[in-house]
Amino acid sequence: MAVRAVFFDLYETLITEFEKGKRISKRSYDYMNSLGLSEAEFKQEWRTRFERRMNGHFPDYHSVIRDILVSRSLPYPQEHVEFLYQSRVSEKKLPFNRISNEICRMLELLRKRGLKLGLISNCSKEEVISFWQSELAPYFDDVIFSYQVGIAKPNEEIYRLACERLSVTPQDSLFIGDGGSDELRGARSAGLRPYHAYWYNTFIESEYEKIHQPLHVLDLIESSIEMESPEP
Repeated sequence: MAVRAVFFDLYETLITEFEKGKRISKRSYDYMNSLGLSEAEFKQEWRTRFERRMNGHFPDYHSVIRDILVSRSLPYPQEHVEFLYQSRVSEKKLPFNRISNEICRMLELLRKRGLKLGLISNCSKEEVISFWQSELAPYFDDVIFSYQVGIAKPNEEIYRLACERLSVTPQDSLFIGDGGSDELRGARSAGLRPYHAYWYNTFIESEYEKIHQPLHVLDLIESSIEMESPEP
């Protein structure tokens, strides 16, 4: 089948929070003085709420922190929580300020070929506040943030919803992501053709075909056109 749409993951596919293996934010939060929890305790509580943060069960950062503190019978220090929230927003803004020229060129060329472009991201609200002001936003025909639709990857429904919103079939569509959240398996289960974006982080392994440079996505499109072309 010819390719009509390409869907992308966001973090570590179109943007990255890392440089030379280290976080560009150099983040450091004092959870003990702010919330009364050690860093290890906070991370444990944060991780156990991952799915609920991604699927919109928690509407915002503040509600996650409130739930953590209630579970630990700790008070809710509003000023400290607001400071942590603003720090996290600033941290998540950084990757949107340093988008690769090659990523933008890839998206531009895909659009010139008449392909529809979609974004499917597992995220909470504060993680993507900066998306709409970034260079990425104008390239996309549709954007699905998991917290808004109440479904997260690798649930097949989020991929089917993305296809419906662009009026394409899964069989007509590629999904490209770094493999986090088992997203490539989910895409394949939904009927899309998954490819492993391997240009930022290389610690996730998968059985799927790797793409080592963003512009190599164009090679995939060329290959699909050649396969569809009738023999002379």
